[in-house]
Amino acid sequence: MFRRARILVAPLDWGLGHATRCIPIIRRLIEHDAVPIIGANGAPLELLLKEFTQLEHVRIPGTPISYSSGNDQTKALMRQFPRMLIGLRKESRIAQVLVKQLALDAIISDQRFGVRSAAVPSVLITHQIFPRTPIMQRTLQQINSGMIGKFDRCWIMDEAEAPGLAGDLSHGKMLPMNTRYIGVHSRFATEGTSIGKKHRIVALLSGPEPQRSKLERILLEQLQHIEGSHVLVQGTINAKPIEIRGNISIIPFTTADRTSELVRSAELVVARSGYTTIMDLSRIGAKALLIPTPGQPEQEYLAELHGSGSRSLTADQDHIDLKNALERSRELRPVTIEKDDRRLHSALTELAGMIRRPSSA
Repeated sequence: MFRRARILVAPLDWGLGHATRCIPIIRRLIEHDAVPIIGANGAPLELLLKEFTQLEHVRIPGTPISYSSGNDQTKALMRQFPRMLIGLRKESRIAQVLVKQLALDAIISDQRFGVRSAAVPSVLITHQIFPRTPIMQRTLQQINSGMIGKFDRCWIMDEAEAPGLAGDLSHGKMLPMNTRYIGVHSRFATEGTSIGKKHRIVALLSGPEPQRSKLERILLEQLQHIEGSHVLVQGTINAKPIEIRGNISIIPFTTADRTSELVRSAELVVARSGYTTIMDLSRIGAKALLIPTPGQPEQEYLAELHGSGSRSLTADQDHIDLKNALERSRELRPVTIEKDDRRLHSALTELAGMIRRPSSA
């Protein structure tokens, strides 16, 4: 399909979610004879290089964002807004250089609005067409729509039929003209080895500091008082060895395959209500307790959406009760999303047709 077209794949570096959901996209590109080039920095780059050791890569510095230790992030993010705008301009300049320097044929940007170029087809991946914000939501949604419109295509990573997995974030009446739904995609395989429930609780940590560390402390304190074997994946990419603390195995980082094994082995998965995590858990049909990062309206909305009914449990970070959650999880009937690449295949076919290469002349 792509005839060795060189395609930059650049995920946002706010946490690991954007990088992990690029894993199935990169796999499909390789299957269809493209040459993906990873464009990232810090932990997202390290994560993708652990999954794709053979791929070419380039560092694209992001804009470091700091979060408050409290439950309201509005003031902290507003103070950093000018820095975010400067970061977008820097990304744009870098992208123009990389198109020539790396002989790029296309760009796929996951939520990095500055990584695009008029010189080659540029695609944005997002699930937030109508983002939730604590203030000025209507104005910021209009700005978001304008930035989406600067790309040749916008791939919405969700089912076309509402509510999908993202609900009102990805479904609405006024979709930008360049949008295409590409379905739900996960780094986890639908099929997995039947390994039984070896662990009672598997906790997958992610997201920004200091909230990630705060949640880790809360979970470790409660897990040691619950019988059985537990695993806590810290979500930090470093060389620290696995630590055994009583009945808890503490693992800094796991690959996609290993994370899938752990999730399948758990009676209950505890995780943030980030969208990538929800896609991964839905692929397996795992029972989950979702804990939104305090002050992040998107995660709070997704926790409410998926914590309703019998799909998942949800709890505020300051009111977690793991023993109670284990008991209540017996009644859960989670949704399992089967793998379906038809919409993604159609989007990739369209992108391949947009690429102009000397060899095709």
